Amino acid sequence: MTASKTHFPILIVGGGTAGLTVAARLANVIDPAEIGIIEPSTKHYYQPIWTLVGGGVFPKEVSEREEADFIPAGTKWIHDAVEAFSPEENALTTKGGKRLTYDFLVVAPGIQIDWGKVKGLKEAVGKDGVCSNYSYDTVQTTWDNIRQFQGGTAVFTQPPPPFKCGGAPQKIMYLADDAFRQNGVREKTKIVYASAAAVSFQVKKYADTMDKVIARKGIETRYKHNLVEIRAAAKEAVFKHTETGEETTIGYDMIHVTPPQSSPDFIKQSALASSAGWVDVDKATLQHVRFPNVFSLGDASSLPTSKTGAAVRKQAPIVVENLLALRQRKAVPASYDGYTSCPLVTGYGKLVMAEFDYDLKPQETFPFDQSQERYSMYLVKAHLLPKLYWYGMLRGRA
Repeated sequence: MTASKTHFPILIVGGGTAGLTVAARLANVIDPAEIGIIEPSTKHYYQPIWTLVGGGVFPKEVSEREEADFIPAGTKWIHDAVEAFSPEENALTTKGGKRLTYDFLVVAPGIQIDWGKVKGLKEAVGKDGVCSNYSYDTVQTTWDNIRQFQGGTAVFTQPPPPFKCGGAPQKIMYLADDAFRQNGVREKTKIVYASAAAVSFQVKKYADTMDKVIARKGIETRYKHNLVEIRAAAKEAVFKHTETGEETTIGYDMIHVTPPQSSPDFIKQSALASSAGWVDVDKATLQHVRFPNVFSLGDASSLPTSKTGAAVRKQAPIVVENLLALRQRKAVPASYDGYTSCPLVTGYGKLVMAEFDYDLKPQETFPFDQSQERYSMYLVKAHLLPKLYWYGMLRGRA
């Protein structure tokens, strides 16, 4: 970006899944030079594959690419991060000290991982049996723990929503169960699923299947249990009951933690935020409820659906169509129904493809009952979806 380039017809905050997908779709139909993308990272990660990395199926390097390779040609990459928004002035400031203005703003910075909200977790993760698939830096430790496990208690946690990929906390547990059986240690292992949720999955059709998987695998469930502390020296995890507030301590030999997550702090502190801290948009049009030239999608938005890449794939065309219509002073025509998808891995070579909308009604793609565990759907997750992501979504083609 040249020093004089401080105004953009369209400015996109975030070069992750949502930001790049919107940028690519826009660059396919308008002059790319009109588009600015603010993104501090030089690396881009396909995070959905981290479940299979943690399960030993792939090395973590398959998830990593250079950010520069996916910035649409002709657009302006502002290698910086947002400090604050001034939507009344159609402006924002960056941490690097720039003030940028825009005609239209798309806000898609993703979600914030709050390791520090669980006492002792930040210091413990990646060491001495504490692991997590929710970071490129720690995902390999999940597989290290699983393959080296010699028996004892293996705990898998799930925080209160929202968090990335609603099924991820339990998918790695099912892979671990399979691995323990293959390694001959399952009979001397207790697997505990400690979840802040009250049920295994929010959509009953798929929850019925998950309950059967849990029963078949002999997993002990502790619902309404939210992790609040890791005592690494004693190898203990402290949970608080979400209704009674009662605390329970569970000893572990390994523990996979899904950390608490929230809207990025610079969103929470801005005029764009809802009372809950997310970018406050209409759930159908994805247009901001107070600043009509602002749109948001993906994990940082207030959209009441599961935070997944599959949801972004449906949201991005809505944002592009509505933004371009508004730019032509027309009514916004497109509407999002809350579609999202959670590919629920239930073991090596087995997967339930959960797809549903705002009303938690199944919205399935394939002409069969997707609540059944299938090898074909596992192949879609492991091999087809990554290609769709890198060569389709991020190029504005799918």
